[in-house]
Amino acid sequence: MAEDRRSFKIRESETGHVQVTDEVIAIIAGLSATEVDGVASMAGNITKDIISRLGMKNLSRGVRIETQDNAVVVLMALNIAYGYSLPEVSAAVQRKVKTAVENMTGLEVAAVNIRIADVDMKTEK
Repeated sequence: MAEDRRSFKIRESETGHVQVTDEVIAIIAGLSATEVDGVASMAGNITKDIISRLGMKNLSRGVRIETQDNAVVVLMALNIAYGYSLPEVSAAVQRKVKTAVENMTGLEVAAVNIRIADVDMKTEK
């Protein structure tokens, strides 16, 4: 079964064009989210500690990319560490993901929508 990957054109010049797949955007979003204090893991239990062992492709787990009016919408599911403020951690993730995706790809991010999938009781503040 073939994977359904969309590509987004991020640059075009006289020498050619550059496209990035939605999976690459998801990896950027996943990595930047796991850098925020209070994020225990991506939904699917991909923790910071095992990311390096499993490889970057697993960072796209729990992240979905959609388009809306020529902009990117990031949907992500996170596990938050116990003791952290859900609204504060979510807002920090939204800012970090939006900045990372826009800076690295040049694409506009219309929204970063977060679903808190779980509170990790093993990881505390």
